[in-house]
Amino acid sequence: MTTHPTRRAALARAGAGLGALATAPWAGAQPATRPPLQIVGPWELAGLAPAKSGHVFTRLQIAETLTDAADDGTPRPGLARGWTVSADGLIWRFSLRPAARFHDGSRVDASAVVRCLQAARTPPSLLSQAPIEAIDAEDAATVRIRLSRPHGGLPALLAHSSTLVLAPASFGRDGSVRAIIGSGPYRVLALAPPQAVEAGVFEGYDGPRPAIERVRYLAAGRAETRALMAQAGQADLAFALDPASMARLRDRPQLQLASVTLPRTILLKLDAGLPALHDLRVRQALSLAIDRVGIARAVLRQPDLAATQLLPPTLAGWHDPALPPLQHDPDGAQRSLRLAGWQRGPDGLRDPQGQPLRLSLRTFPDRPELPLIATALQEQWRQAGIAVQVAIGNSGDIPLGHRDGSLQLALIARNYATVPDPTGTLQQDFGAQGGDWGAMGWHDPGVVRALDELGRGTSSTGRRDALRAEVLHTLHTQLPVIPVAWYRLQVAVNRRVAGVSLDPLERSYRLTSMTWTA
Repeated sequence: MTTHPTRRAALARAGAGLGALATAPWAGAQPATRPPLQIVGPWELAGLAPAKSGHVFTRLQIAETLTDAADDGTPRPGLARGWTVSADGLIWRFSLRPAARFHDGSRVDASAVVRCLQAARTPPSLLSQAPIEAIDAEDAATVRIRLSRPHGGLPALLAHSSTLVLAPASFGRDGSVRAIIGSGPYRVLALAPPQAVEAGVFEGYDGPRPAIERVRYLAAGRAETRALMAQAGQADLAFALDPASMARLRDRPQLQLASVTLPRTILLKLDAGLPALHDLRVRQALSLAIDRVGIARAVLRQPDLAATQLLPPTLAGWHDPALPPLQHDPDGAQRSLRLAGWQRGPDGLRDPQGQPLRLSLRTFPDRPELPLIATALQEQWRQAGIAVQVAIGNSGDIPLGHRDGSLQLALIARNYATVPDPTGTLQQDFGAQGGDWGAMGWHDPGVVRALDELGRGTSSTGRRDALRAEVLHTLHTQLPVIPVAWYRLQVAVNRRVAGVSLDPLERSYRLTSMTWTA
């Protein structure tokens, strides 16, 4: 039997997480000010290593990466105020902000950056995918990266939280991270992994001083707990709320609700190498049988999240409004199946040899909407005569099934902005060998060539636009994966906070733009 926490118990556990905060040794005495801004989200601190919890510290603007990104994924300066690339595309030079300082007062110099980037290259990290031959300090203010071949996606990789830059004093003798001493506008005041971190304004920051003096972040796994904290005034910002919580909070006068569509897609991964699924007409039938609007309305409670193509408009360069939207057409599904040789009988579909069309689908409950959507798909396909058995297991079952060949269908949520430029993720998913979270038993030479050229980053703007359009058109028409719905980050904001804006790439909470209303 599943039990649900009472409101009192949930809030008590949340308070316990805040009470466990331990003061960082370099924090110093703090003046008595108004209570800190309280943020609650689902993301725990799995450790201090950037590869594990860097996203927590970049979102809180405690630590910085060499590059940053605009909302559409376009690279922009971070700790590096700018960069240049040699004519052959092999030598990149990043010039550091001259007044940048770490929270212990030491200068942010090239040697400190090089140390962190070298550590971030350890496989299977994202930076390890770049064709890097060497990283060194050309001088105290310049980081030089030498590549073995052109790779235009390097700035996007350097914006990933696993590459955040920490002061030399952050590391122990064995090279492990012992403290988070970053260079952002906030510095760590106290840590209580895996639940909580408190930060305060860093007076030595080389940019504008934030209006919010202190911030506390608390990890709370259940959306219900986060919603209760917002409702009770214990959280100024409650991130990643589910549709039921948003509906409950909608009429609360002290709260306003905010949301932003993320470059994350709920999709169907399939083995196109299977005899049945190798036929494009069967993949088209699976897609046409899906009532995406109905699923988005019933499960996500937002019908406009029904996917019309692979990527949402959030990343404009990777969303093609000229593509015909994915449709729900049960009659069209039946026509496609008949054209593929499948005949409808009293016990479902059978091929000319009398073999039934029966498939298995794997999914996982890490994102609670996935099993619900899987059940809806199962019923919609049953109505089309396609028998699908649903198995709910662990997320690790998906890549394992891809590698051992046992996977037939999988319902997953794929984040296409792991780094700000989706090109690298798409290369992982739709390269010649497919990918754990992408194509299986399918590849298209044109897509591989286009993504490879985009990855080199040497093409003109017009050429890049044409290559992206080619990739999107092929994926849309060939359906190596079948999009179902897009994602929206939903947040409850207490009205005592102003200036809140949401980052569609989930890189930052944008604390420096916030103020108190009173």
